Amino acid sequence: MKLAVASGKGGTGKTSLACALARALGGRAALLDCDVEEPNAGIFLKPSIDSETTVASPVPVIDPGRCKGHGRCQEVCEYNAIKLFNGKPFLFGHLCHSCGGCVIACPEGAITERPRPIGVTRSGMAGDIFFADGLLNIGEAAPVPLIKAVKKLAPPDRDLIIDCPPGTSCPMINSVKDADLCLLVSEPTPFGLSDLKIAVETLRKTDIPHALIINRSDKGDGEMERWCAEEKIEILLKIPFDIEIARAYSRGKTMLEARPEYAAALRSIYARLKAEAEA
Repeated sequence: MKLAVASGKGGTGKTSLACALARALGGRAALLDCDVEEPNAGIFLKPSIDSETTVASPVPVIDPGRCKGHGRCQEVCEYNAIKLFNGKPFLFGHLCHSCGGCVIACPEGAITERPRPIGVTRSGMAGDIFFADGLLNIGEAAPVPLIKAVKKLAPPDRDLIIDCPPGTSCPMINSVKDADLCLLVSEPTPFGLSDLKIAVETLRKTDIPHALIINRSDKGDGEMERWCAEEKIEILLKIPFDIEIARAYSRGKTMLEARPEYAAALRSIYARLKAEAEA
């Protein structure tokens, strides 16, 4: 099963929970950290990295000698990465999404592409757990190609856990894409509920089944639970605030190292979700 772990906002405990779930599943698990702008699952799992690969993205190269200034490249670029000034095209490289449309559209064939390194993917083992993540180069504005490269490292014979970037923009959507189910992690604050609503709306538009785990559940006023009941969103687990879990987190350890009794609950949740996905 491909299980995405996501949150509408940062700081909910999403990565910590994803790593704890991987620890609970043990040798049948693979964890992909797709938060390539700030990967931190490795802090908890402490993998031994045995492979690192540079990932490049194609970017346009404009030959001014062949360009006639027709402007077709500007017309087809949905991201405004190419603009004409005094009949001469100028490339805003940080806006380019490497779609290749300008190459196809140019009637003079004045545009070609060259690879530009955008980051690296890393993979290895954390004990008996397969681990992979990506690290986007500083200054790169488009993490999606690197996220796709990380997802390609997923072994076919393991239960897959995808630690998604926070939020609901393109990086999260591409991370959760093709997942059998998305496990949302939130906290019962006004900000947490507001961003949870956006995350649920996003998942509904992409037709990805989803359920919820509430972290620091005893700090809320019940509003999140009431909203979930109205929207028929199942709450699979509530984790109350626990100073021992917080201390373990501050030392780069998962919640299971502070409260090993949660391992059985996480395995049970995963087994149930997997059975439902297969059905």
